[in-house]
Amino acid sequence: MSPDNRRPGLRERAWDELRPYDPFRSIKAALQLLVVVSVLITTLLVFLAIHSATELRVITIFSIIASLLITQFVALGLTAPLTEMTAVARAMARGDYSRRVSAVRRDEVGELAETFNQMAADLEAVDRHRKELVANVSHELRTPIAALRAVLENVVDGVSEADPETMRTALQQTERLGRLVNHLLDLSRIDSGVVPLDAKRFEVWPYLAAVLKTAGLGLSGAPGSPRPRKDVHLHLDVSPPELTAYADAERLHQVVANLVDNAVKHSPPSGRVTLRARRGAGPGSLALEVVDEGPGIPEAERGRVFERFNRGSTVGDGGTGLGLAIARWAVDLHGGAIQVAESARGCRIRVTLPGSEPLGNRPHASNT
Repeated sequence: MSPDNRRPGLRERAWDELRPYDPFRSIKAALQLLVVVSVLITTLLVFLAIHSATELRVITIFSIIASLLITQFVALGLTAPLTEMTAVARAMARGDYSRRVSAVRRDEVGELAETFNQMAADLEAVDRHRKELVANVSHELRTPIAALRAVLENVVDGVSEADPETMRTALQQTERLGRLVNHLLDLSRIDSGVVPLDAKRFEVWPYLAAVLKTAGLGLSGAPGSPRPRKDVHLHLDVSPPELTAYADAERLHQVVANLVDNAVKHSPPSGRVTLRARRGAGPGSLALEVVDEGPGIPEAERGRVFERFNRGSTVGDGGTGLGLAIARWAVDLHGGAIQVAESARGCRIRVTLPGSEPLGNRPHASNT
């Protein structure tokens, strides 16, 4: 490293060391400077009184007035952000999270104001997310309930018979409602942040084969999973065959099942969904890919595809928009990564998991 490259670091360290003596960055230094200035003004006025005909009491009065004015000026500068923070806090108590503290200083009060603004922004985001979640859940619940009610009303009123086709329609809406409820239960565990990992090492081939088997039987998720598509072929590709992984089997099942269900749902007739497993780049890591032959995900939507209730351009497919969000949460819980990879045809989603226990296997709080 050259001397030129070392100088900025040395200057920054020296500047940080001088902070206790900088009145613009330290309240303690500002108060010390206030005392020093007040003493100097008083001393100067006393010196003038001694060498002039001015009475000492007049000089004392002027000294007191000057000290009070300086103290008032410094006090206003120190308390202005605190006063503004009090007003913003009262507004937040009334539900207004849009206000921010504008009087930001460079000292400890300024750092407190910046932290306060960050807290206000976080609370605003949480409040906005809560409102969006309530609106989205209400909309998602209303659709299958309204459809189920319409079917049952037609049967009760004699408009339609309770034949297998009618009951199949009612069952589909019930299954959709069940999927949404189970996804919401998963989200409640996500937001509570108390989901520990029970990670163990296991063989990948038999594990993924069992996941695909349950997916083919329509049992890939919790009760209420969609009916399987018999025209879509599921293919498993694991190399080497003796590949092992270290993960929570139940959470990884959520990831693979949601990705396979999503791929099957968007596959064309007689399409093919491939679940591929390989060794990752790191020691002991695992790389999974789910590839389908569907329309794929537009590049503009790839950054939002793992957000809650995001269904992109696939409107009316009966999905809840939660499966991929839950998959991302389970991957994050392992300390891994999930992304939409480039593919010449269809959609390819890649999951990478580390080969070691993440963060001491402690409960994980998610930001999704």
